[in-house]
Amino acid sequence: MRVVIQENYENMSKWAANYIAGKINAHKEARPFVLGLPTGSSPIGVYKELIAMNRAGKVSFANVVTFNMDEYLGLPKTHDQSYWYFMHDNFFDHLVDMKAENINILNGMTDDPEGECRRYEEKIASYGGIDLFMGGIGVDGHLAFNEPFTSLSSRTGVRDLTTDTRIVNSRFFGNDPEKVPAQALSVGIGTVTDSKEVLVLISGHNKARALAATVEGSVSQKWTCSALQMHNGAIIACDEAACGELTVDTYKYFLDIERKERL
Repeated sequence: MRVVIQENYENMSKWAANYIAGKINAHKEARPFVLGLPTGSSPIGVYKELIAMNRAGKVSFANVVTFNMDEYLGLPKTHDQSYWYFMHDNFFDHLVDMKAENINILNGMTDDPEGECRRYEEKIASYGGIDLFMGGIGVDGHLAFNEPFTSLSSRTGVRDLTTDTRIVNSRFFGNDPEKVPAQALSVGIGTVTDSKEVLVLISGHNKARALAATVEGSVSQKWTCSALQMHNGAIIACDEAACGELTVDTYKYFLDIERKERL
């Protein structure tokens, strides 16, 4: 596991965007570069940086296929809190060469949720798997909508959302947790860790315990993010504020080993 510590959220976002753009630009195969993407506040800065780079001609998305992590069950894509809407509003609609047919997002209005999840896994496999999956984590360490105690070998499926998650997300639903869908479709931990690389963004004081659990804790279903310890291509991009619960030796080790990556 790599842990790249930047001074602040802006530098973390810039570093992650540069890393992703570099991977896309280095991809010389005829098949598309397959990129996994998250929603939420964590990736907003990365998306802004990638949009600027794309518009400046520094990275092309013409040969990129994307798969999003999750979608609320029961929200139409036109709903302003659906993740389909979020991704188009914050990213896809601003790229100059992203092809609509290369965008894959789980259908929250499906009549067959389990079938939709199987098809999603099959489509990922049809491209040869995901090259790089970017993600963020919750304060309880959940990755995508894989809440605590989700199997670390789980695949894409229906997830029941915890009360805590619905309370946290209620800020987008008029501060009413009851308006937050109780279920979502989500890639599994196994789906994410099957990717060649996983780049997870962790920022802010409120994510400090989750970062420590990801890097230093035992591998456990309680902290689904801890599965990244078993992944040979896992990278954590974080800011100083998120490092508050790391032991001093761990913090200093990664500052030293990744010193060339410091912006």
